[in-house]
Amino acid sequence: MLYSFALSCKLKAAAGSLQSRFCPRFTRAASQTKYLPVICSSFKSTAVRHWSNIPFITVPLSRTHGKSFVHRSELKHAKRIVVKLGSAVVTRGDECGLALGRLASIVEQVSVLQNQGREMMIVTSGAVAFGKQRLRHEILLSQSVRQALHSGQNQLKEMSVPVLEARACAAAGQSGLMALYEAMFTQYSICAAQILVTNLDFHDDQKRRNLNSTLHELLRMNIVPIVNTNDAVVPPPEPNSDLQGVNVISIKDNDSLAARLAVEMKADLLIALSDVEGLYDLPPGSDDAKLIDIFYPGDQQSITFGTKSRVGIGGMEAKVKSALWALQGGTSVVIANGTDPKVTGHVITDIVEGKKVGTFFSEVKPAGPTVEQQAEMARSRGRTLSSLLPQQRAEIICQLADLLTDQREDILAANKKDLEVAISGGRLSQPLLKRLSLSPSKLNSLSIGLRQIAVSSQDSVGRVIRRTRIANNLELEQITVPIGVLLVIFESRPDCLPQVSALAIASGNALLLKGGKEASNTNQILHRLTQEALSIHGVKDAVQLVSTREEVEDLCRLNQLIDLIIPRGSSHLVRDIQRAAKGIPVLGHSEGVCHVYIDQEASIEKVIKIIRDSKCEYPAACNAMETLLVHRDLLRSPLFDQIIDMLRVEQVKIHAGPKFASYLTFSPSEVKSLRTEYGDLECCIEVVDSMQDAIDHIHKYGSSHTDVIVTENEETAEYFLQHLDSACVFWNSSSRFSDGYRFGLGAEVGISTARIHARGPVGLEGLLTTKWVLRGDGHTVADFSEQGSMKYLHENIAVTHRTSS
Repeated sequence: MLYSFALSCKLKAAAGSLQSRFCPRFTRAASQTKYLPVICSSFKSTAVRHWSNIPFITVPLSRTHGKSFVHRSELKHAKRIVVKLGSAVVTRGDECGLALGRLASIVEQVSVLQNQGREMMIVTSGAVAFGKQRLRHEILLSQSVRQALHSGQNQLKEMSVPVLEARACAAAGQSGLMALYEAMFTQYSICAAQILVTNLDFHDDQKRRNLNSTLHELLRMNIVPIVNTNDAVVPPPEPNSDLQGVNVISIKDNDSLAARLAVEMKADLLIALSDVEGLYDLPPGSDDAKLIDIFYPGDQQSITFGTKSRVGIGGMEAKVKSALWALQGGTSVVIANGTDPKVTGHVITDIVEGKKVGTFFSEVKPAGPTVEQQAEMARSRGRTLSSLLPQQRAEIICQLADLLTDQREDILAANKKDLEVAISGGRLSQPLLKRLSLSPSKLNSLSIGLRQIAVSSQDSVGRVIRRTRIANNLELEQITVPIGVLLVIFESRPDCLPQVSALAIASGNALLLKGGKEASNTNQILHRLTQEALSIHGVKDAVQLVSTREEVEDLCRLNQLIDLIIPRGSSHLVRDIQRAAKGIPVLGHSEGVCHVYIDQEASIEKVIKIIRDSKCEYPAACNAMETLLVHRDLLRSPLFDQIIDMLRVEQVKIHAGPKFASYLTFSPSEVKSLRTEYGDLECCIEVVDSMQDAIDHIHKYGSSHTDVIVTENEETAEYFLQHLDSACVFWNSSSRFSDGYRFGLGAEVGISTARIHARGPVGLEGLLTTKWVLRGDGHTVADFSEQGSMKYLHENIAVTHRTSS
């Protein structure tokens, strides 16, 4: 099994034989084309079902090697990838034997990427641990046989296992380790070939050329090379010979081996899996240790390294040195955790997809702060903002309102650029273009709304909600406080930025804003004006605009920095954020399936007016009508004919519900789902037998957003208002009134259909929480025990002062 470069031709022949034996269905089309090879259907049926989120024929994989990738998002273009498996990843916790479940998961991910047309190589540890398990078993077995022969008794004395020499363990474990890899890869119709190397194989030019040739030949034949140091014969590393330049790196552990191999083979990406999340600025486990998302050459001085992992001969310092050496050689590097059961099953594919996993090494340092730094700055300045006087926060908001009118021309010019790009690109529908567009009247309305917020902010933070006298000289207060750091993600709605900023300022919250790239020019100028207003009281950094190439899913993982996520956009965006949020509450609604129910006692004039406004005034809004429920008795009435005529005049496409379609000989297209949010000039019409039937329909198919009844019967209306469980329930009024500005809140951060904290249009009050303040005079719980001298009073005290003393 030992590798010899002099026998490289034999290895190639053997590898070819393996390929013909195990891989008859696959061809290496990728070596002749820039795109992914076609994968046969038999493989898709076995492996792809677990990886439906990974596209198979979507990404061109050819690139010119020479420079490493600058951003994580570029990693999806990596064609040649080296995966280094550290000892802690491959071995079990007892260091005797292999972690088979983890290894199988890693092999599956490597196989998926290999069958996408990528060229995968593995640098693995584990031979020593595998050999240790095997030798221990043999020693115990031989000892038990000897003791049984000598004693003649069934009971065996306690046996001790001698300390096993690592080289002997490696010699015993190499064959078993390779057999295990081969069996696992065979399940995915992929061949694997073993290569054992030592330091001398890289320093000798002829051997290095042979190694390079063999590896290229294996990759050409769609074989995964599995490389390891030949620990059975490897000498100790030479002193002072490590990392002396771009062309020299001593192979002293698998970290340096992986780096040397990646550079030698001109790999695009090196993934180093260990037992920690990535690189920390302090030893992991320290109180203030922070995971470093992106590491740049020259940042070593800011790192304090801890001890190495429980197994292996390297450590994080060795990993960083090797990573930087590989980076200098043109290979991108990511160090990540390969032992966490929550992520092991997708850690490699997540890295290749560009997700924020582990520590990414990059040679290009961005000009601005990272999103983590922005969040920390926002939290720090947000605390200062919350401590300002109410009048000072109001002054900031009024200043922003003035800037929106004073800088109107610059704002509209920036918005015009965004509109021109969107129209020329043809990416946005008409409703989204309408949302993107700003006008002088919109800016004027924004300014008015901001001034309303400034007035309402006077008694927001620090307002006393309740006072209780617990005992003599022991008083308790419940007061309002900011939530903390808000992350607001919005699409195609630049007017959302000043609205949300004003609400955050009024409530003393720090704010991170992530807008869509379609409104980047408008967002930038609006954010600059917001920070200009904040500067009058020294809290400029309390509102931050995230302009880096952060994916929304990555932002949703910052649970240590963000306290609440508020999505503003399509139902698809909201659902994606709700799924991606890790430990952070999400305030919002995923859908706006709003209903208007027409009772048999409805007024014709009101019906036509309310339906037209609810559906046609702004069909893309989340509070627009999507389903019209009509009482059965109205079907063949003049009122129903007028409704249909009005919708046709307004060019509204009608979809018939199942009951409505059953009444018609020739019906409109039958609705595919009664839970559809059209967001356009389309709606569903359905028939109900009664007002209770309408309530039941809305509870079953609605989204608990906004629902309306049109009737002249007050008793019927009140029953509807009391028994319908939606965030907003209206009588004889348009569903479009469900809006923070129209409710007199000044503005809103969104409409919530949640049942905890805030519901409906969320304005200033919805961005506050409470804390309890207790003022005593040396009181202890022991004072109130049976032997104590004090008694609980629990008296409510009238709240005369609106703010806490």
